[in-house]
Amino acid sequence: MALPTLAAVPDCANFTLSVQPFISQLASLPPAILDAGRDFQALKHVYTSTNPLVVAISFSLFLVPLLLVVSEINKNYSQVDRLWSILPPIYNGHYVLWSHLNGVSTDRTWTAFVCTFIWGDYRWNIVRDRINNRFIFFLLNVFFICLAQSLLLVLVTTPTYIFVLLNTVRSAPAFGLPDLAFSRAMIFFIIIEYFADQQQWDFQNAKKSYQETARVPQECKDKFSADDLNRGFVISGLWSWCRHPNFAAEQAVWLTLYAWSCYSTQTYVNWSGIGALGYVLLFQASTVLTERITAKKYPEYDDYQYLVGKFIPIPWLGSGHKAMSKKKRSQKEAHEKKIE
Repeated sequence: MALPTLAAVPDCANFTLSVQPFISQLASLPPAILDAGRDFQALKHVYTSTNPLVVAISFSLFLVPLLLVVSEINKNYSQVDRLWSILPPIYNGHYVLWSHLNGVSTDRTWTAFVCTFIWGDYRWNIVRDRINNRFIFFLLNVFFICLAQSLLLVLVTTPTYIFVLLNTVRSAPAFGLPDLAFSRAMIFFIIIEYFADQQQWDFQNAKKSYQETARVPQECKDKFSADDLNRGFVISGLWSWCRHPNFAAEQAVWLTLYAWSCYSTQTYVNWSGIGALGYVLLFQASTVLTERITAKKYPEYDDYQYLVGKFIPIPWLGSGHKAMSKKKRSQKEAHEKKIE
């Protein structure tokens, strides 16, 4: 038995009914794969007869020792980062494939996959420098960098598993306008993230050119001034409304997927939210580290932090670019008066 027999829509979000009966398959799956060997049909049978959530979690655990070995050999602790935008679409694609092979409808699962497919650091070096004890950093690499983050990338897609279950319940509503609304909201946040990343990329390229030539690139004169590039960090466009618009949008993508699963199962909270929660907590922690680094590099970043919200815009302050410019003018006027 690969899926539970559920009587009502809310049962899909019940951990005891939808997940707990299949936890033992985590232990039985590896021997079953070894027994199947290279026999494609036998492997296909193992795949289709195993709970899809168990398959996804098992794969994430399989990656842990590989990531650990590669990171320790290369002394590069950002191996998981390289898979960050690849694994979630793979997991959601797995739910679509598994459902198709088992004759389960794939309306919501396919839509979730498409959204995450569209969605498809160096910070560990800073952490490593702060942790001088080699053994302690090795433990951090094992339990957090490799294990926790690999599991996080599978857990954040668990709402899609709920969609798989939902498609087996006769009383479940058909794919409709609410599903379109949630999926389009995900795409909206993906678009926001894309433009935010592009604006950051354009700024960094312009800054690099400016540092080499002491001139604002011709193609960027309508976007950035010499003051902007001397400042060292972008405060225009989406970055004028919050300090990390790309991070905010990325968190919103997975929170929307989770909210979609809650709405679809007629629940306010369900167990699949642990992935989205972990995602948000990770971004909160990594952003604190990133901002500490940035504030040490750029003197004006403290002002930017004061005037512009981290993830959520502060409407009464207006855009950060205007606020920073106004503050700079005030400081200049005060300095001129002092000279007089």
